[in-house]
Amino acid sequence: MSSLLLILNAGSSSLKFAVFDAAHDGPRARLSGQVEGIGTHPHLVLRNAGGAVLKERRWPDADGNVPRDQHDALGVVLEHLDDLIARTQVAGVGHRVVHGGATFAAPMHIDDALIEALARLEPLAPLHQPHNLDGIRAARAHFAGVPQVACFDTAFHRGHDFVHDTFALPRELLDAGVRRYGFHGLSYEYVADRMRTLAPAAAAGRMIVAHLGSGASMCAIRDGRSVSSTMGFTPLDGLPMGTRPGQLDPGVLLWLMRERGLDADALSDLLYRHSGLKGLSGISNDMRDLHTSTDPAAQRAIDYFVARLRREIGALSADLGGLDALVFTAGIGENDATVRSGAVRGLAFLGLAIDASANATHGATRGGRISPDGAPVAVYVVPTNEELMIARHTHRMVGCGGTR
Repeated sequence: MSSLLLILNAGSSSLKFAVFDAAHDGPRARLSGQVEGIGTHPHLVLRNAGGAVLKERRWPDADGNVPRDQHDALGVVLEHLDDLIARTQVAGVGHRVVHGGATFAAPMHIDDALIEALARLEPLAPLHQPHNLDGIRAARAHFAGVPQVACFDTAFHRGHDFVHDTFALPRELLDAGVRRYGFHGLSYEYVADRMRTLAPAAAAGRMIVAHLGSGASMCAIRDGRSVSSTMGFTPLDGLPMGTRPGQLDPGVLLWLMRERGLDADALSDLLYRHSGLKGLSGISNDMRDLHTSTDPAAQRAIDYFVARLRREIGALSADLGGLDALVFTAGIGENDATVRSGAVRGLAFLGLAIDASANATHGATRGGRISPDGAPVAVYVVPTNEELMIARHTHRMVGCGGTR
């Protein structure tokens, strides 16, 4: 009987999941899906490896069995998976954990001590870390005795030079853990590996990957290793995002405290939930809504987002000492041709250009490449796959042999 790996990515109101066959030569996708709207209007979708919908369910408001937390959501997922797999086949469960701090630079087997250590990092990623840990606790309850592995979004960025890891604050604060961590590392790790197949020379050189979604960041990568990242101590820094501001003068926070009387909780709510595209436009945190809106504030929010992309491309190119490839990934990066073209506008001096026809089709007939033939810098669209990256790490940690 083949062994399986269950991969979980728990969010504040969602649970993404994937099932992989633990083959000898690595994990192979079998099933995937998600439960959205946990606690409000839950919606489950389950797909096969080809993307076809196998099961779908919505819960009416009057349903007393609506999943209200991660434990409930995982129970619903397993209930629907039971028709397709045997739970006894699950040889390992892999989890995405957003913040691993300075200590955890590689995937770790999960035990009580690790959960306790990761819980102490919750203030540094309040939108993500508590829910990641809720997913872990739920999976440990449902799969008692099955090895579980935590894979960290920060791990890919460990090993930066001092100048890319620190703030200009007293050294005592650096020693206490106030430093740049970087995030979206599982996505960057996957894309860097995928580029070794798509464009080996570029992947071995100087590359910027733009992970653009509701959360957004960019990473400078040299020969597959992170050099610097736009995100820092928390997932608030760098690019503007759906509801987060990105780079911000810390004096703004001092002003808000003194003049508006905001305390830490109020600041956290403002910065994590009411800023970014949502705050700037006053309309939505979803780039698709902004594109279709006729309100001038929507276009101004898009313009700001794109301007910050251009600025960070320039900064990360300086960190690398030049550029061989630029890669767009994640929801906006993979699907928004307007944002991609805007991001490179005016950057011909860096060798960046986009072929309009290829950009419109996401480079579908060119292996994801959307730059013109012969352009000095290759530009690609590469769909990310964090779940596969977690599955690879879990497969290695659990030591699945493919059958049992």
